[in-house]
Amino acid sequence: MHSLGDIIYWWRKLKVIAIALILFFHGHSLLGQESLAKELINQINEVRNGASIINKETYYASLLNDLGSALRFVNPDSLLIVSKEALSLSKKIGDKKEESWALINIGDYYSDRGEHANAINTYEQAIVLAKNIDDAELIISIGNNLASEHMYNGDYSLALKGYLENLELAELKGDKTMESILNENIANLYTSQKDYSQAIYFFEKVKHINESIGNNITSAQTLSNLAYTYTEMHNFKDAIIYIDKSIAIFKKNEVWDWLAHSYMVKGKIYLMQKKYSLALYWYGESNLLHKDFQDERGIIDLYNGMAEAHFALKNDSLALDLALKSYGTAKKIKSMQGSMDGSHTLYKIYKKRQDYATALKYHEIYQEISDNLSRDENRNSLNLLKTKIDHKIQQEALIEENEKALAKQKIYIYFSLAIILIMAIVAFIVIRAEKTQKRLIQELKKQKEDLEQRKLELQASNETKNKLFSIIAHDLRGPIGALENVLRMFNSGDLNREEFISFVPKLKKDVNNISFTLNNLLTWGKSQMNASTTNPSNVLLANLVQTNIDLLNELASSKMITVENLIPDGTCIRADKNQLSIVFRNLLSNAIKFTPNNGHITFGASEKKDCVEVFIKDTGKGISPDIQEIILNENANYTTYGTNNEKRYWSWSIPMQRNGGQERRHLMGT
Repeated sequence: MHSLGDIIYWWRKLKVIAIALILFFHGHSLLGQESLAKELINQINEVRNGASIINKETYYASLLNDLGSALRFVNPDSLLIVSKEALSLSKKIGDKKEESWALINIGDYYSDRGEHANAINTYEQAIVLAKNIDDAELIISIGNNLASEHMYNGDYSLALKGYLENLELAELKGDKTMESILNENIANLYTSQKDYSQAIYFFEKVKHINESIGNNITSAQTLSNLAYTYTEMHNFKDAIIYIDKSIAIFKKNEVWDWLAHSYMVKGKIYLMQKKYSLALYWYGESNLLHKDFQDERGIIDLYNGMAEAHFALKNDSLALDLALKSYGTAKKIKSMQGSMDGSHTLYKIYKKRQDYATALKYHEIYQEISDNLSRDENRNSLNLLKTKIDHKIQQEALIEENEKALAKQKIYIYFSLAIILIMAIVAFIVIRAEKTQKRLIQELKKQKEDLEQRKLELQASNETKNKLFSIIAHDLRGPIGALENVLRMFNSGDLNREEFISFVPKLKKDVNNISFTLNNLLTWGKSQMNASTTNPSNVLLANLVQTNIDLLNELASSKMITVENLIPDGTCIRADKNQLSIVFRNLLSNAIKFTPNNGHITFGASEKKDCVEVFIKDTGKGISPDIQEIILNENANYTTYGTNNEKRYWSWSIPMQRNGGQERRHLMGT
């Protein structure tokens, strides 16, 4: 048998499940709450199935309040039922926090219905409970709602005072989210007063806070409200930029209620630009979303904007229907601004229809509300100024109290400074000792590096000597051996005079090659072993090139190769003439070797910003990429043959020789 208390307990849980199912079947098309509904249903089922949960009644009350918040724009009547049940249960178990949250939800219900007095009274009850349990986060949240309700009620002075007081508390507690919300609400308050410069000032603060929070949705909400302010200022360019950014974020994150608001703002932008068809398109997009949830405060501007656009397009019947809906909703929730805008639109429509009696009626309503708002605005402007002064006085009083507190702390500061000074002296001594130790370590490190450098230089010198012997053995031994054999055969009588003379051209060519190669080897070896010096002077480039062309003219003529010097006569550079001559001679010699008979070789030069670029090109076959990779490897040896089987020996090395701090690489070809 179950007791009456158990039956009531399970009945309550079953009712919550039913409400959760309402949210589940409607939430996916409303506010993106489908995942929240599923989570709540799962949690409620766990409670129903006897899951082990500490403080079941507190957990149950919390679920009721969560459902109430989610049902606000889904089914307001269910919001009230769930919130009252949460309030009753919270009182029974003595949970002040959940009781306060239940009152917040009930206050939201009254606020959305335009029952401002009931909403304010309910919020005030909630904030008393929050203060009793000293819950700063809850106090700030309720204070924001209470200030907003004063704004809806037309009491801008109380609204601003409430926003500023709670903003100060949020800054003190480091609650960045509420700092953003409160600053934005203050900005919206100034927008409603048409104080746009002050509104933009607060919006800029909000943007900086949002950057530190890093929440895209929060930033998008600010952009949407900022776009509305820019629209009121007729700054349509910035309004479009900001509203498009917000729409993209809301779409991506499926935040449908704010997306509907952003569509409405975009429609208003085009309405004020007199682009009525575009305005109706975006109003229509907003209206499609509004059909899935109940936000009466949000549809007032939407319907009135649609009515104005249709009226401008001479769709008078449709405009009248929409204007009546807007005015009726505004009157229902006691929105003075909405009633004024709606009555003015109705006045224009009935006047055009020549229904002057009805037009006069709505004009009188419009005039009465306008006069009241005008008087209120004059009074509220003074109250806003007074509130600013009062807040400034409060801040100055707080500063004075802080200065007194600081005066009492000076003695502690002086004492602390003395301790810091002693610690600084000790630190100085320690740091000085560390610097001395570091200096000694650096000196030892430098000596070690010098020894290692000398070791490397010695190794490089030995490698250079080995390379010289290798090249001499490779390139000089063959031709010298051939010359020795011919001379030996002639001396022994194996060759007669006529046969010996027939070998003379070949011998002369070999001797010339030996001389050429030996000269290059000696010059290169000398530079590798740091024995050569550079003696720069002014050199006429064309003359130096021509000298080397003349020197190798016989070799070129033997293959009927033409060599052309296209370097301008006046091109003068500063360089070591002998070293540069060796470079040109090597390049030209290799070009002749690898240029086929009847070929062509060209020297040229072009002046750059801070140098002269010299090039030599020929009609030879060039060097294939595979061979380039081989000869450019460090310490590589490779032999190639020219078009008439001339030998070219490549040596690529990296001696430890430096020039101006830069390591030099030498490519030698013979």
